[in-house]
Amino acid sequence: MTDHVYSFRCPSSSIRQGLYGFLFSVMILDAGCDGTPSDVVASKTPAVVSTPGRIILSAEESSRVGLVVQPVARSDFRTHRDFPAIVQPNQRNMAEITTLVRGRVVEVYADLGQQVKANAPLAILYSSELGLAQSAYLKAKAKLHLAEQAYSRAQFLLQEQVIGEAEAQRRQAELLSIQAEANESHDRLKLLGMNDEEFKRLEQSRKIRSVVPIVAPFEGRIIGRKLTRGEVVETTENLFVIADLSEVWVQANIPEKDIPFVYAIHATGGTQVEVRINAYPKEVFKGTITYIGDVLDPVTRTMQLRLELPNLDGRLKPEMFATIRLFSEAQPDRLAVPEAALQRDQGRTFVFVQRSANEYELREVNVGESNGLLTSILGGLSEGEPIVTQGAFVLKSELLKKPV
Repeated sequence: MTDHVYSFRCPSSSIRQGLYGFLFSVMILDAGCDGTPSDVVASKTPAVVSTPGRIILSAEESSRVGLVVQPVARSDFRTHRDFPAIVQPNQRNMAEITTLVRGRVVEVYADLGQQVKANAPLAILYSSELGLAQSAYLKAKAKLHLAEQAYSRAQFLLQEQVIGEAEAQRRQAELLSIQAEANESHDRLKLLGMNDEEFKRLEQSRKIRSVVPIVAPFEGRIIGRKLTRGEVVETTENLFVIADLSEVWVQANIPEKDIPFVYAIHATGGTQVEVRINAYPKEVFKGTITYIGDVLDPVTRTMQLRLELPNLDGRLKPEMFATIRLFSEAQPDRLAVPEAALQRDQGRTFVFVQRSANEYELREVNVGESNGLLTSILGGLSEGEPIVTQGAFVLKSELLKKPV
C-alpha cells in the first residue's frame, strides 16, 4: 500500500492581509458597543441611581416633573369614615291614616303634596255599618229606659206587698241584662270612632248619621294618598300618609366591623355628624345622632344608626340618598404626612426623603390610620425631615425601573 503524505501550505500574503483586516474591524465594532453609544443613552437619562435606595435628579428635571418637598410636621389628627344613608320622614311626626269602619268614599278633599292643618277634613266615607251600630245603640238606650222604669215600679210594689220578692228579682235581672247591652253598643260605637260630642248629639237628636269624616291628626304634608271617590275601603287599608317634614331622619346601616368606631365616637360625646346629600353635593349638613341600634340585621350584618336634620325649607325629601361622615376624637401632636407622599410596592410603604439639593432617599415607614388627606406615621420619620409630597411616583418609577 502506498503511503499518502499530506502537507499544509501557508496562505499567500494577500489572504493574510484580508484576515487581519476582518479581525481588526470586529475589534473596532466591539469597542464601539462599550463606548460612544452607551454614553449617548446615559446623556438622555434624567435620573441616576447612585446607590441602592437613592436617586439623583437634576434641578431642571425636578422642576419639570413637579416635585414638591415639605418638612414632616405634627398636628391634631382626626380620622373619619363614610357610610351610605337614606333620608326618611320623622316617624314621630308621621301618621298612616286608616278608617275604623268599612265604608264607601263619598268625598276626597286632600291631595298628594298638600299642606294641611290639624283636624282638617281629608275625606268623607258613607258606612252602613256605622248606621246600624247607631241604631242598635238607640234601641238599647230605649230598652234600658223601660227596664229602669219597670224595676222602679217593682221596688214600689214590693214595698206595698203587691208582688213577691221573686218578681222584683226577675225585673232587676232584666235591668242588668239590658244595661250590659247598652254598654256593649256604646263601646261598639267608640270603636267605630265616635267621640263624646257625637254621642251627645245622637242622644239628643235621635238622628242616625252614617257618614265618617277622615281628619288630619296634626299639621303636616300629605305624602301618600291611596283612595278615590266611589271605592269601598276596608279597615286594613291606609287612606292617607301625613308627615311633618320640618325635621327628617337620616338612617344608615353600619357594618359590623365599624361598630367599635361608632361606639368610641359616641362615648366621647361625638353626636354631631356631617351629612352630604347626593342632590346637593356642594353642601354639608349638620345632624345629631339620636339612635344607635341595639341589634344587628341577621342578613346584612349591619347596625342601624339614625340622626335628625332640620328641614325648614323642605329641600330634603324622603328616600333621597345621602352619606354620613363620622369623625374620631382629635389626636393631638401626631406625626402625619400627605397621602400623596406615600408610595407602596410589594407590601412596603415608603416615602422619599431629600438628602441634598438633587438627591432623594427611599425610606420605609410604618403608617397608621388615614383620613383621606393625611396619614399618621408611627415610625420611620422624624419631625422636620424634608419629604417629597408631590411627584413621588416619578421617583418610585425611576428607582424601580417602571415606566411613568
